[in-house]
Amino acid sequence: MQRKSGDRASRETRRTFLKSTGALAAGASWMGAVSRPAHAESLAVSGGAKAVTCPEKDHRDAYRWPLYGEEEQKALLQLAAAPGYGPLALFERDWKKYTGSPYVTNFCNGTSALTSMFFALNLPPGSEIMVPSYTFFATIVPMRLFGLVPVFVDVHPRTLNFDLEDAKRRLTENTKAVLPVHWIGLPCDVDQIGQWAGQKGLIVLEDAAHAHGAELQGKKMGTWGRMAIFSFQASKPLPAIEGGMGMYQEREDCERATTFGHYDLPDSFPEASPYRKYSGTGLGAKFRMHPMSAVLARCQLRGLDKRNADGAAQVRRLNDRLLQLPGLYEQSSGRSDMKRNYYAHNMLFVDEKLSGMSRDACVRALQAEGVHTSAYGYRLQHKCALYREAAWWHHLPAIPDLPGSEKANATAVPLPYFTRDVPELCDQYVKAFEKVWARRKQLT
Repeated sequence: MQRKSGDRASRETRRTFLKSTGALAAGASWMGAVSRPAHAESLAVSGGAKAVTCPEKDHRDAYRWPLYGEEEQKALLQLAAAPGYGPLALFERDWKKYTGSPYVTNFCNGTSALTSMFFALNLPPGSEIMVPSYTFFATIVPMRLFGLVPVFVDVHPRTLNFDLEDAKRRLTENTKAVLPVHWIGLPCDVDQIGQWAGQKGLIVLEDAAHAHGAELQGKKMGTWGRMAIFSFQASKPLPAIEGGMGMYQEREDCERATTFGHYDLPDSFPEASPYRKYSGTGLGAKFRMHPMSAVLARCQLRGLDKRNADGAAQVRRLNDRLLQLPGLYEQSSGRSDMKRNYYAHNMLFVDEKLSGMSRDACVRALQAEGVHTSAYGYRLQHKCALYREAAWWHHLPAIPDLPGSEKANATAVPLPYFTRDVPELCDQYVKAFEKVWARRKQLT
């Protein structure tokens, strides 16, 4: 279970910290992970020595990804010596067992799995699907191929996940489905989303492209909705260079999605299947996963839970110290009944009022100290040109104001997600943050 690290828990730890250190707000020093007090050293942005002294090559290697070894190399050589498509069925079997999903189908990437999922919905043109704007294009753009209309929903600026309250305000008579995204491995409140969707007669879908192994109430992400997808692209927690998976609770959805992307699989369907007759032609595309991707994915799956647990533990060792600083938060829902994984970033947020400095000034100072970070801003889909041009849509999507998404982009400060155990580098990151916070008035 995830430790309590949401807003309430963060406020409590900050209160305890401030009470014990007294004059922090007035600029007093405190001891961090290193022996010298933060106030004793000038900021690097003002000419002082850097807090992060790890050599750049080792620094970047600390979050190198993907990590393949002898097992993957051996498996790829075996496939090259005896080429075939057998690994696809083997990976489907392994993934089905791991997730507990009744039906799964391999795809060449997450985008093709999403496209096939939208086809499987078999909804009439003009049907609306609620989806966050704060997502990769693939969660939304393939909708247009089937006359579906995205309804852009805001995200909560501290979770980066689907804002159910905002969705409730945007419901129309044409809304047929909701599609939350578990952003960088943090599970959405899909139990609450599902309860509301059930009351309104809506289909629940999941984009779990970042959430390999994540759970809510002991149940894997990707198994909460009627259909879901995963991506195994090279940066994902389960990297296969490219690859995807569709997951289905109902046989007919699986058969329809499979027939759209696989011309060769319908003859494996039961005799009574309405899609069996399309074997040899399929219904649209060839979206089969490459066997080498399946081989890599099978190898990586065997170590997924341990990698996730080790990575989350290291994030906690770092963040539990950083979150003592006023005005600094992490991406968290504060729920204790979920288990998250991490993907690409350890996302933090700076509250400019409570921290006493701007996000941009904070980032510049941290960068000068040697921290690998940036003033993060994710591309918001509703601001892209595609959604304003009627030529591409059955019904042109409405372009809303999404203040939560804007706030997330105005406050986010990503740290690397370290993929190796690097306690010394974590200590240096803590020192860098403490230096910046101790002298933050100089940055105002």
